[in-house]
Amino acid sequence: MPVTVRHAALAAALLLVSCERGPVPESPPRQLSASPFQYPEELWDAQVEGQTTLRLFISDQGTVDTVRIERGSGYAAFDSAALAGSRSLRFQAATRGGKPVAAWFLLPVKFELNPADSAAAAPSADTTKR
Repeated sequence: MPVTVRHAALAAALLLVSCERGPVPESPPRQLSASPFQYPEELWDAQVEGQTTLRLFISDQGTVDTVRIERGSGYAAFDSAALAGSRSLRFQAATRGGKPVAAWFLLPVKFELNPADSAAAAPSADTTKR
């Protein structure tokens, strides 16, 4: 058997064995700190509500490394407040195979006039990995 055929057969066998083990368990980042978002005063006074969805890159240490606006609210003040507050958030890092890994994470930040819900963040997982 030529060497290249032997290597191909070995690679196929290894691939088959790795597929039989099943998927490696993963868990998304989990927000640990309170939501630090400040409702912009001018929008509060104008009785305006909105939502900004952020895309955060959470390091394997649980810190926010990169922030992008995934979907803007239509109000620059809401978007700016969401970006400003996101830097102080802390997370439990995502895990893959039981080990912490860096991961992207979608975070909707809702600015609502009801004081109980004002500027609350409801995290959602984003399975996109860097």
